[in-house]
Amino acid sequence: MNKKLIFFVAGLGRFGESVATTLENMGYEIMAMDLDEDVVQNLSSTLGYVVCADASEEKNLQAIGAGNADVAVVALGDMSASLLSTLILKEMGVEKIVVKALSKMHGKMLTKIGADKIIYSEHEMGIRVAHNLVNPGLVDYIEMDNDLSVFSIRVPSGWVGKDLKNLNVRNKYNITVVAIRRGEKTMVNPNPELKLQVDDMMIILGDNKSVKKATETIGNS
Repeated sequence: MNKKLIFFVAGLGRFGESVATTLENMGYEIMAMDLDEDVVQNLSSTLGYVVCADASEEKNLQAIGAGNADVAVVALGDMSASLLSTLILKEMGVEKIVVKALSKMHGKMLTKIGADKIIYSEHEMGIRVAHNLVNPGLVDYIEMDNDLSVFSIRVPSGWVGKDLKNLNVRNKYNITVVAIRRGEKTMVNPNPELKLQVDDMMIILGDNKSVKKATETIGNS
């Protein structure tokens, strides 16, 4: 059985909180840290392990066990703190570090010190909005590295009552349905014979070209 990923999130502003709570809801182990005591208090019942501390100090990262994370997300609003936290996490051996950049220059500096992925939130949001505009059924869209994209979409009306096996999604569109969200429940690697329901949300992975074609086609199904 594959080991479930462990995540560390530094900074719980709108971006960091969104990442942490989404991953928590998906069933992953989350460690989180923020300097704002009120923010930490508000999220203490939502996140499994969240502490009030400065994520740019090595002793605090060691105390929470950030070095045990498979992926770290740095979403700090201060450039100096962001750079320090990224550098320390890198030295602690975190395999993948994703950082929200405050500017293009900040992004260049983060790349130099070893950040694996840089998020420019306004740019990323612009991509998502554009995809949502051309396909109203598309709920979210994330373009990843290595020519891969992930998107979530409401089940088209023509698919309701059918299963993935009969729809032949993988062969027909060259995409993979990695999860189905039904109410509060998320079914990862869903049974191909599971019948889709009207309010289901599908999380789908594929190469960028296939995803673009699929969203245009599925959105009209």
